[in-house]
Amino acid sequence: MYDGCDTYEDLRKMRDQQIKQVAKNHTELNRFHDGLMTQVVQLAQEKVEKERGPAPSSFSFFLMGSGGRFEQALWSDQDHGIVYESTSDEAHDYFLNLGKEISVGLNDVGYELCDGHVMASNPLWCKSFEEWKGQLDGWMEEETFEAVRHLLIFVDARVIVGRDEFIDDLKKEIHYKMDESPYLLKRMLKNTMHVKKGVGVFGQLLAETHGSHAGDVNSKQTAFFPYVNAVRLLALKERLMNTATLSRLASISDHTLGRSERKEYEDEFRKLLHFRLEYCKQENYDAVHYVTIDSLPKEQKKELKEMMKKGIELYNHTKKVIEKGCS
Repeated sequence: MYDGCDTYEDLRKMRDQQIKQVAKNHTELNRFHDGLMTQVVQLAQEKVEKERGPAPSSFSFFLMGSGGRFEQALWSDQDHGIVYESTSDEAHDYFLNLGKEISVGLNDVGYELCDGHVMASNPLWCKSFEEWKGQLDGWMEEETFEAVRHLLIFVDARVIVGRDEFIDDLKKEIHYKMDESPYLLKRMLKNTMHVKKGVGVFGQLLAETHGSHAGDVNSKQTAFFPYVNAVRLLALKERLMNTATLSRLASISDHTLGRSERKEYEDEFRKLLHFRLEYCKQENYDAVHYVTIDSLPKEQKKELKEMMKKGIELYNHTKKVIEKGCS
């Protein structure tokens, strides 16, 4: 697939030519994203090695956000980081430089820069293993909204280049701390409690009322977030390593969520992933999570409302489970 793709521009052309062919299937689309981003990292490594020599230690490049959860849409922004073994100043400079080159390459290939700077080009997300341990401990000890938000972002980390052990061991650190401080999970719940309503009191879909997406529904905030946030919290409660929402759901114990309920939520989330590819706008990153209500057939409006309602139902169940466990 990548024969002849020796530059970021080559990869961008290949992406534009091929992505719509795989965008009808969620799994194929995300495999495509993984392969494309891996290739960008390899080109970035080659460029940095020519300029600065080989990497001073082993490292892992990991995705977070929708990429970490294997849930990217047709268009996606960047959420990634680097963890490396060495603690030297040389390693710090080298891998931060690599992180910056990767961010440039991904942007050239079609992945928007992250507005919140959650990228390996930011020293906050590019650290040695020991520094990462210290940073995670700090986030878990803080009471601030931002520290908990950063922690929740990291929980979705998934390695695509390098050793899985770095990230697995860091996640175990989080789990150990949660064993010592059960209320940490309740703080995480508070961080995700705001849920944007997608269905009104009269059963109508609630569209944006102003701006460039007036008349559209934001499926990310009204439909995806309740599932993603709820299942991430349940996975943390059970100390699961999985990152994909469907994989996490399948691994949650019957005690926390009954088997039939799990199956029902899995089915609804699969429908939601397909719905996004089928009915959401596809022209650019800004539009990819929006769906125009007036363009939806009656049956799909009903389906969207049901998916939203089930997501809120799951989130409310999660809230009860966590509050009961921390009472």
